[in-house]
Amino acid sequence: MPSALRWGIASAGKISHDFCVALSTLPFDEHQIFAVAARDQKRAQEFAKKHEITKAFGSYTELAECEDVDIVYVGSLNPQHYEITMLMLEHGKHVLCEKPLCINRKQAKKVIQYAEMKKLFLMEGVWSRFFPSYQYLRKQIDSGVLGEIQEVNVEFGFPLSEVDRLQKRDLGGGTCLDLGIYTIQVSQWAFQEPPQEIKAQGTLNAEGVDVEVKAVLHYPGKRTSKMHFSANSELANNAVIKGSKGQITLKQFWCPTKIIDIDGQEKEWVLPKGKYPTNFVNSEGLRYEAEAARQCVLEGKLQHDHVSHNDSLLFAQIEDEIRAQIGVVYPEDK
Repeated sequence: MPSALRWGIASAGKISHDFCVALSTLPFDEHQIFAVAARDQKRAQEFAKKHEITKAFGSYTELAECEDVDIVYVGSLNPQHYEITMLMLEHGKHVLCEKPLCINRKQAKKVIQYAEMKKLFLMEGVWSRFFPSYQYLRKQIDSGVLGEIQEVNVEFGFPLSEVDRLQKRDLGGGTCLDLGIYTIQVSQWAFQEPPQEIKAQGTLNAEGVDVEVKAVLHYPGKRTSKMHFSANSELANNAVIKGSKGQITLKQFWCPTKIIDIDGQEKEWVLPKGKYPTNFVNSEGLRYEAEAARQCVLEGKLQHDHVSHNDSLLFAQIEDEIRAQIGVVYPEDK
């Protein structure tokens, strides 16, 4: 395979726009977008025109069959992740799928097993972990600078009552899969082992999906992660990782360009700007996971250490448990 990774984009929504903007910050001879697909041909064509993409398809099957594509970025709504990812894998495409990988662990396991059987790269797009700030945090933890990690405190909330995909059950809504995945992954980044016990309480809307959740993950040795995520109000949106020797705070922890280090000083990693404004904050940082995916494909790896298949299965398991405790059930769970 040539060194340029040839991308296909599945879905022409807001996050797919941001992903293409992020790709525009990377060298063109390494990342090229060859095709986009949406369920509406017109939307795909408009998206293709804006991002200078050669091919626009009105179905995901056409994208799956496109021979000019090596890897597909799946930016669709949550309930479509399983179906689209399986379709792309079936046609020999590597896949970078937006988080959550699937609606539940049962689906995630099937997708992962299929990718491994087909010997194709598959990764859940937990983009946070590829930011330089997360890499710095990992080094500080691994080198013992923070001492033993004892507690994580993390909040993630915005007023999102008008956002359909969060409020509706048939769209895979709820804060657990949309915001909670971030609080779960940062907890796991800090502790690096599964929680022994999970305690969650939440508020559901009339559709039966969670709009606010407070959860505690209990780890061996009385260590905890206290998580709060909400679609009702804006929260602090930081993650504080506390060790026996000090703490580090990730500001805007899901896409942090700034941290408060153990010495109390702020550290910053500036993101490059793409050719268009993004819909979501710091989306240019999607470039880091895109480059990580390219490296894996070039090296013939089926997964990346930072978001391994086992990581994704554990995230899904924790999400399933939180939803079970607060009473959120999707059609896919039955």
